[in-house]
Amino acid sequence: MDDKTRLFKIVSNDQAKVHKTLLEVYNSLKERGYNPIDQIVGYLISGDLGYISSYQDARSKIKTIDRSKIIEVLLTSMLNK
Repeated sequence: MDDKTRLFKIVSNDQAKVHKTLLEVYNSLKERGYNPIDQIVGYLISGDLGYISSYQDARSKIKTIDRSKIIEVLLTSMLNK
């Protein structure tokens, strides 16, 4: 195994699209009575779309964005970078 740190670079997408999509998915999950944060975290960790309801096309919307991009946008926002 190589002791060098590997770099993970994501090709920049539209952060506004990620934000808009997450808000739409969040609202759809909330309307269905789910805890949206738990459901989205479950999806981001596992990659299992079963955590996201198909209500209001939430599942279709979130699967158009790579999970690593969603995590990147969340971390960037959280760390204000």
